[in-house]
Amino acid sequence: MTPYNILSQIVMPLLIAALYGAALCVGRGLLKRLGAMRLSRWAAAVAIGFSALDWALLAALTPLGLSYGPIGLALFAFAGSRLFLAVTLPISLRGSDRLNPHPRLSQPAKIGMAALLALNLGLLAIEIDGFYIEPFALGVTEISAPGPAPLTIVQLTDLHVERTTRREREILQTVEGLHPDLIVLTGDYLNQEFIFDPLARQAVRDLLAQLHAPLGVFAVTGSVDTPSDTTAIFDGLDITMLNDESVRLPFDSGDLYVVGVANEGLSRDRRALENLMDSIPPEAATLLLYHTPDLIETAAAEGIDLYLAGHTHGGQIRLPFYGAIVTFSAYGKQYEMGQYTLGPTTLYVSRGLGLEGLGLPRVRFLCPPEMVVVNLKHSP
Repeated sequence: MTPYNILSQIVMPLLIAALYGAALCVGRGLLKRLGAMRLSRWAAAVAIGFSALDWALLAALTPLGLSYGPIGLALFAFAGSRLFLAVTLPISLRGSDRLNPHPRLSQPAKIGMAALLALNLGLLAIEIDGFYIEPFALGVTEISAPGPAPLTIVQLTDLHVERTTRREREILQTVEGLHPDLIVLTGDYLNQEFIFDPLARQAVRDLLAQLHAPLGVFAVTGSVDTPSDTTAIFDGLDITMLNDESVRLPFDSGDLYVVGVANEGLSRDRRALENLMDSIPPEAATLLLYHTPDLIETAAAEGIDLYLAGHTHGGQIRLPFYGAIVTFSAYGKQYEMGQYTLGPTTLYVSRGLGLEGLGLPRVRFLCPPEMVVVNLKHSP
């Protein structure tokens, strides 16, 4: 068990229990004066019961082989939300004990408790979906673009591997069933705190070693990939790493240049793309691989035809009618996920396959993992 997990699964529940105890002690006198003591006991029991269930569900993720990150932040968020509801209900129905001095709850209090149970069940449903269902609901998105020949290109991005889970196994099965002519990888192969973990490195190598396509497999670095771990991951694999390089794929009707720019800093990366495009014939079709969507303006100015990126995870947690909360892109939400067109350039920003690392929850909500299939269609 990592130090992160020790903190999350042992220390954090103790801190939450202390928080609950402090809230009850501090609020006892106030709730009694408000006439909501009986209702508050019921509300506290609901909050404590659901928080214990939260801990059990989140702590089970690693033993079940689903995800391997810390659960502290997620546990605190759910427990805090439940505590807030438990405190808000008695205050909003203050006086209910005075209205009904008998042991049973008054009718308004019963309605309030029903609402409290419904809200807590809603949080539980979000938790199960975000941690147990959506991270493994792999989708395949198909887009079409003009090209020098009919080709099927599969993009995989943001694997963020920690161990081999059923998500990684399904990725391989899905790729095999698509029969791609070309596979491209756009960065972030390991999760951040697992970069130097030998088991994680072996897991991602085992996955990548099984990727094969007639025209090859090409990769670029991502935002969490270091030179040492990239070398350790790709050494000896039949995958071409493009560090500010381009590869020409010739066809009877024209050439396709696969252009790969390393993710080392936006200003530097813009210059690298401009330098690469100087050596590519203007009439040739171009496919740019870069981890983030942040080269879009340079790509459009250089006449790139197709640009595949990831990095944003589509936000990973999305709100209805708003979308991504954060994207970690220089453009904010402007290119958060999906297909965009700027000048001659078609950009597709994938939601990616894995989950963000460090202390962040391994969760997806309204944002399932995505594999992108690009069907190039030749038009004479």
